[in-house]
Amino acid sequence: MKKSHVAFAAMAAASALVLTGCSSDAGGGGGEGGLSIDVPDVPMLEELGEGEGQVNIVAWSGFVEPAWSDQFTAETGCVVNRRVAGTSDEMVTLMRTGEYDLVSASGDASLRLIAGGDVAPINVDLIPNFGDDIVEGMKGQVYDTINGKSYGVPIGRGANILQYNSEVVTEAPTSWDVAWEADSPYAGQIIAYDAPIYIADAAVYLMATQPDLGITNPYALDETQLNAAVELLKTQNGIVSEYWSDPVAQITSFTGGTSVVGTSWEVLRKLSEDDRLKGVLPEEGSTGWSDAWMVSAESANPNCAYLWMDYTSAAEVNGQIAMNFGMAPANGAFCELNAEATAHCEEFHALDEEYFSKVWFWTTPIEQCVDGRTDVQCTNFQEWTNAWQSVKG
Repeated sequence: MKKSHVAFAAMAAASALVLTGCSSDAGGGGGEGGLSIDVPDVPMLEELGEGEGQVNIVAWSGFVEPAWSDQFTAETGCVVNRRVAGTSDEMVTLMRTGEYDLVSASGDASLRLIAGGDVAPINVDLIPNFGDDIVEGMKGQVYDTINGKSYGVPIGRGANILQYNSEVVTEAPTSWDVAWEADSPYAGQIIAYDAPIYIADAAVYLMATQPDLGITNPYALDETQLNAAVELLKTQNGIVSEYWSDPVAQITSFTGGTSVVGTSWEVLRKLSEDDRLKGVLPEEGSTGWSDAWMVSAESANPNCAYLWMDYTSAAEVNGQIAMNFGMAPANGAFCELNAEATAHCEEFHALDEEYFSKVWFWTTPIEQCVDGRTDVQCTNFQEWTNAWQSVKG
């Protein structure tokens, strides 16, 4: 399903970026206008032409299914060729082959692709369904909006919640402390996410518990702040039952009783079909993920790619993808289509911007601090990967 992250040399290009300013707010999701940095000058499609007859897509499981791809082909003549990827790193690698037109990228891959010149800016004027119905919290974000240009067409979003077994954790937690503190009563039964980007989860907790560190964005960590996050992660390493990147393994850990509290997604709790499992967005806030379609800078089928992005941005189709995967849809109009859609949107907080204001969406860490600081150098994705390896041992 999703989303583990092992770094390769992919961040080398991002490491060389020069910050000219940052217009993002310090709030949970980023801010209007995105980020201002030097990136390769990739041309944007100026006008839509005839479809080329096919579109090649790298996507998460559940994002490109026959039910709607067949309909798309019937309407446009563009045959959909899908390649399912299991990690953001795999997506980045595949997109760099030049063989794919589109990718459903998460925020921890987006900046790598933009910085590497692998994806092109999006001409939103050619995507009629990219309009007022796209929820505001998924527009103009730091992870896919660079120098005022949009590089992504929103698909959906979700929070990394604190999940717990209510038969064991009988007092409903309101804080991440049960998963991070060495004296947690659930030590040895705590599950954690297995990826370098999980360092941001530690940073979110430190923002609340160690404000003197000065962390204002969990993806903008200088060396001192990264070291503090690593120390916290090493403490947690001593009390975790296991780490997960495979959603099936995570569900099994909870339903089998190996783990009773830890990081999850709302959809995993639902898929477990285990009424004992509850979820909460803790008082400290959380990390999360926001996915968007991004078009290859070398796309051989850009017209079909744009047709696909428009087609899947329509309320009904975007909502079907969101329900199929288990996330909040990007097109808020879906929430008003029928009772089932309304219920789904309520369950996944689709229109609740207050809820998502507490969520820090995955953003590739780069040396230019995305919190706006210019007096220090922040740590990049390669450094996070090295740090994560030191945590895991």
